[in-house]
Amino acid sequence: MKQNGELGDFLRSRRARLHPEDAGVGFSGGARRVPGLRREEVAHLAGVSTDYYARLEQGRHPHVSETVLEAVARALRLDDLERGYLFELARPKTPGPGRRRAARVPRVRPAVHGMLDVLNNVSPALVINHHSDVLAGNHLAHALITDFDTLPYRERNLARFVLLHPAARDLYMDWDKVAETFVASLRLAAGRQPDDPRLNELVGELSIKVPQFHTWWASHRVDQCAHGTQRLRHPVVGELTLSYETLALPADPDQIICLYTAEPGSASAETLRLLASWSAPADAEASSSSGHGTAHRNTAS
Repeated sequence: MKQNGELGDFLRSRRARLHPEDAGVGFSGGARRVPGLRREEVAHLAGVSTDYYARLEQGRHPHVSETVLEAVARALRLDDLERGYLFELARPKTPGPGRRRAARVPRVRPAVHGMLDVLNNVSPALVINHHSDVLAGNHLAHALITDFDTLPYRERNLARFVLLHPAARDLYMDWDKVAETFVASLRLAAGRQPDDPRLNELVGELSIKVPQFHTWWASHRVDQCAHGTQRLRHPVVGELTLSYETLALPADPDQIICLYTAEPGSASAETLRLLASWSAPADAEASSSSGHGTAHRNTAS
């Protein structure tokens, strides 16, 4: 029987973070040898036997019903994202074909490039996939973060830039927080696609090169990086605080737009306008009037 170590590790990490009083578990006497809830306490809250839950946490239960998973999710007080991650981990994995087909190079549709062009003087915008590969971006995004088009194709990745590029530690004023969130997003992607070779390669590289990676990865935190706020210190225009939102592209399931905005009327909004003016291509006005877009086309060379 193949064991599911990732499932067991995730359940133990969620159990360890729960205080008995928060979960409504009364004091049963004796010193606690483990942080958080005991296995038997989670089993009781989920309405299953202690032996059943122990086998589940040990990764020795290959077929778990949705009813049990829902009960465990409630017992461990998982949020919606963690609940989905639990279901992904518990889902039986089917072996892939003997030969892998060559990975298809992601392409961003012309209409999406057009959207980036429209936003070029207003909001930095990137198109990324579940690997955090930067598939496209407008000039303002490249001026704000880094010009991904100048990097080798393999390195055009937002997570890799944040975690490995020396300039990122200067750019992101809360680098530890931003980096940890990117690791949580990679953890979520790995749970959904555990056999993705490129994703596994990226995780392996980061685990070797980033000292904090092991601690962040072992926490089993998951995050979609769907929205938030980042404080940046740009080398040209100085400090600014931006909100970011991710917008799904239903016609392109593995592509999302990451859009950065500043609060209207704020100092950051003025700084962003300054950056837009400083980074505007010399031929931007001519390109706009002739109908040709200016967004960066980040494709394989």
